[in-house]
Amino acid sequence: MKKEAVGEGGSVPEALDAALEELGVQQDAVDYEVVEEPGRRFLGLGGEKTARVRVWLKSEFVDEIEEAKKVARDILDVPDEVPTAEEPDEVPTAEEPGEGPTAEEPGEGPARDEISEEELDRVADEAVSAIRNVLDCFGIEASIEEYEGDEGEIILDVVGGDLAVLIGRHGKTLDALQTLVAAITTRQLGYRHPVVVDVEGYRNRRREKLEDIGRRAADRATRQGAPVKLRPMSSYERRIVHICLRDDKRVTTASEGEEPFRQVVVMPR
Repeated sequence: MKKEAVGEGGSVPEALDAALEELGVQQDAVDYEVVEEPGRRFLGLGGEKTARVRVWLKSEFVDEIEEAKKVARDILDVPDEVPTAEEPDEVPTAEEPGEGPTAEEPGEGPARDEISEEELDRVADEAVSAIRNVLDCFGIEASIEEYEGDEGEIILDVVGGDLAVLIGRHGKTLDALQTLVAAITTRQLGYRHPVVVDVEGYRNRRREKLEDIGRRAADRATRQGAPVKLRPMSSYERRIVHICLRDDKRVTTASEGEEPFRQVVVMPR
């Protein structure tokens, strides 16, 4: 896991951007120092100096993610050995229908287009029950609205009241809740069916922003003829980018790195 990088550029902001891109994070996740200012070398020998900036991850950046998961686990009283059941973020492209995960993999249960209404209801009931336990612990009264997503997933949107505590900073608490609800549902059912937990449409708004980020990354990769790495994202967020770009004939996408720094790479064809 890379925690430090040195970036170079024609200016300090350009050098900082280069270092942030190498680490795959936003500026609020790091501290940095200017190693060398840009300018002319002594007596003009050797031409112009480039700016160099050293960047390193803040310890709280990783701590926040772990703390959000710990809080959600404590609330639900789920033991540490409960496996997560996040939806695989890789998706097959239109030109490669045989690639990527399928719903027929071991432990995944029936394919999404074959699951019965009764089974869908059971999946939703188990997930709603887990969410209700969290709401009770927080003393929150709210409604849970159910939708079917474009990829056949069940979307459960918690609405009503002051629900910011369920989202957390940058959605980290919501991500932890998502992971735990998926894990509990999978454990109860014996197989996995994708369930997305949302709060007041937060993920829907986030989805639109991620799709815009993905499209802009595709434009940049095509224009520069080089891969573009996005900042680290959750499995759910990475999947949104993959789906958004899977029919784009100009680029391909892949995920690389280890959690919590796993990121999408957009590559020109």
